[in-house]
Amino acid sequence: MSLHFFADHCVSTSVIQALRDAGHSVFLLRDHIAKDSEDGAVVTKAQELDAILVSLNGDFSDIVTFPPSRFKGIVAIQVRNHPEAIPAMIRRLRSYLSAHTDQEDYDGKLFLVEGHRIRIR
Repeated sequence: MSLHFFADHCVSTSVIQALRDAGHSVFLLRDHIAKDSEDGAVVTKAQELDAILVSLNGDFSDIVTFPPSRFKGIVAIQVRNHPEAIPAMIRRLRSYLSAHTDQEDYDGKLFLVEGHRIRIR
């Protein structure tokens, strides 16, 4: 089953392409709202599109500001100034996605994607 993602403006082309190559649909922020939109508008648009938000913006990993239970799912890729780790993160994420194919598996959850693990809150 194909999952639906909404890619924040900071998500690299390689991440977007990896998701698409895995058969998932990816909506791009720039096609729906202004690139400099506030975080609240970004997550709201993801909700409107019934999509899982994927972002490198660390703000979305703040469970106080963005409680996972209120959203269709947030995938926060934790690069932390180490872009060389992105290929490992993509592999880990694609592996996880292939084993969890229902959109409902992501509802109300925050996925913190790191090079060596995925933490779920």
